[in-house]
Amino acid sequence: MFYAKVVLTTLLFLLTTSSLLAKEPLTITKTLTSKILSEQRTVTILLPDSYYKNKQKVFPVLYRLDGKENIPLASAVLNKLHRSGAAPEMIIVAIENTDRARDLAPTVNYDPRGPVGVGGGGDKFLDFIEKELIPEINRTFRTHDFKVFSGASIGGLLVLHAMQSRPHLFQGHIAYSPAVWWGDQSTLKNVKSFLAKRQTFDNFLYINIGSEAAPMRDIYNELHSFLANNRPHKFKLTADTFDDVPHAMTSAAGVFNAYHNLFLSLIMPSSALTDGVNSIKQYYKQVSFQRAELTLPEEWVLRGLGYELVDAKDFVGAIEIFKYNIEQNPTMASAYNGLAYAYEQNKQYAASLEQVNIALKLTKKDDEGYNVYQNRKHRLVAAINSNQNDF
Repeated sequence: MFYAKVVLTTLLFLLTTSSLLAKEPLTITKTLTSKILSEQRTVTILLPDSYYKNKQKVFPVLYRLDGKENIPLASAVLNKLHRSGAAPEMIIVAIENTDRARDLAPTVNYDPRGPVGVGGGGDKFLDFIEKELIPEINRTFRTHDFKVFSGASIGGLLVLHAMQSRPHLFQGHIAYSPAVWWGDQSTLKNVKSFLAKRQTFDNFLYINIGSEAAPMRDIYNELHSFLANNRPHKFKLTADTFDDVPHAMTSAAGVFNAYHNLFLSLIMPSSALTDGVNSIKQYYKQVSFQRAELTLPEEWVLRGLGYELVDAKDFVGAIEIFKYNIEQNPTMASAYNGLAYAYEQNKQYAASLEQVNIALKLTKKDDEGYNVYQNRKHRLVAAINSNQNDF
């Protein structure tokens, strides 16, 4: 009997151990034989924690230059943002270097502040990313069309170059302390020319700068000033200045702001309410695209937007939003009470009473809000009777 128990315990241990060992890895290293670069290139892929739990779910992808040493920080920040609802889970693809200056610099450098005579392979490297790496990642993993490109220094320079030379390729660009002084400043000039010609550019750019000396700081400031004052419609810019952070640490200093501002909030700000309900639909359409899943506003978010319009005395706009809220949440008493509030503030007492009566039908006496609705009903009945007595 004792022997049988020992054998059973051993078998269970082996089965459990085999199951753990068989667990599919979240970190994967792939080596691609690139025809474009005529060499083998290595990438490290970090999959989201939930990747194997839902086989139907797809994920946005972050392409990070300068290899796997950048994965831990980016992953930690993105995971923290995801847990707080501020970002989706992402697949991270970190690209290893073989000849960094050759691949990341769009032009050959002749400026003595940098390595003279090197660079110029940026477009060829982007060809590799666009035509070989991205298709391979899409074939191998469950990816979504929302892609982000991130790099630092000359990696940031390549990010800026990609934004203006291949605007279709990435929907978000993150350039930490980009080396816009490189060469003859051609990337700076090309970015300015590109944006000056665009009326609309639905994209995101994060840039920052550390404790750089002049003239590098002056050239960056020129870029920042131009971007801030020449933004096409839908182009979102976030920029940071870290006067006491060295060049090599600007990625660490800026990573939270970069990703926190990249993704639209689940709570639509009133500043985005430029075209009533239509702007709400467009906002959450973009949120859904960024997060690779249908995302709709919660009832209290829509109600809050309506309240802000009531406070601004825009009763027509507020009533439109409250009615849309009811369409989206037809069984929620608070949605009807929101419309009742707008009508009451606009002195449309009969219309308000109709809505608050619906709210009361959907509410039990011990539910939160019941007393508020009941008090509103008494107030409206009194107002209606007072108006009738005036006649």
